[in-house]
Amino acid sequence: MTAPASTPLTPYATLLGFTRYVDRTGPTKATFVGGLRKQRASRSGFNPHGQFVKALKADIAFHTGGTHLAGVVDVVKPRWRPLYQALVPGATAWLHSLGEPGAIDLAQTRDALAMLGDLPVKINPHFGVRHADGRVEAVRLHFDETPPSEESMLATLHLMARHMDAVLPHAEPVLVDVRRGQAHRMPTDAKPEQIERWLAGEAAAFRAIWSTAA
Repeated sequence: MTAPASTPLTPYATLLGFTRYVDRTGPTKATFVGGLRKQRASRSGFNPHGQFVKALKADIAFHTGGTHLAGVVDVVKPRWRPLYQALVPGATAWLHSLGEPGAIDLAQTRDALAMLGDLPVKINPHFGVRHADGRVEAVRLHFDETPPSEESMLATLHLMARHMDAVLPHAEPVLVDVRRGQAHRMPTDAKPEQIERWLAGEAAAFRAIWSTAA
């Protein structure tokens, strides 16, 4: 009896995966996409930042100004403690930059599925922030040791803005570089049409590499 053929994995990327892909050049793009495909096939992957994000959201929701962030370092597993110790100072600085704790509230965001040509990309901000003056921000966190490149920043902010009606209506997309406590917004001179064309080309190449890696 012949074993059934395995269902081919359709090309797919998360916002994090796709923006890391556009940041790469040359042969490293193919290596990276191949790694994503293998990870998807094995359903592997672990997010070490889960407790950190919960603590940050708790500080916003309960107007506690950083006490949850300060405490999470002591409760996380020892292997992740150095990572959290590196993240907390910058995250706390960003939290304080938002103003008085009582002047901000946590806003619920929803995931969305973006189509870049034939490539589905999952748009998943970490949370939203609602300010007392009525401003709303959809926040995506950048945890890497290196700051976000201009390419990854533009791709992240553009794709979030493109689907903001589904993610958090009327919100501005913000990419927070956690380690440095810096918030990045779309440059005023950005040209959305050019970014869209660039990302469409990147998505087509991503799909081609994914298929080749099959």
